[in-house]
Amino acid sequence: MIKVVNLEKCFRMFHDTFSPKIVAELNGQHVKLVRAEGDKVPWHAHEAEDEMFLVLDGALEVLARSGPVRLQAGEFCVVPKGIEHRVVPVGKVKLLLFEPASIAHTGHVRSEITRDHFDRLDT
Repeated sequence: MIKVVNLEKCFRMFHDTFSPKIVAELNGQHVKLVRAEGDKVPWHAHEAEDEMFLVLDGALEVLARSGPVRLQAGEFCVVPKGIEHRVVPVGKVKLLLFEPASIAHTGHVRSEITRDHFDRLDT
């Protein structure tokens, strides 16, 4: 069955931050939505997985040791595997993440926001 996902409807279903919600799967990848606010993401890396951040609303600083990039709504970047990084939302931000199902939320780093499993939204 082909499934339509309405992003705004999904975002109305949750209000917690830094807790990605799975809204779809394809080819071993998860499509996740997340709200972000505040400076809580630790420096971390994913040794075997690339990670994509698509800003749907707001602005996001993606920091890497080589320098920062700033994403606005409608822009995305891919952080290649092995690159140490952290993200800092500018105000309230809505993101879409596209990443392998096996990815560890904050790599090998544990912090207050680390999730070992992700909720699924029934869309």
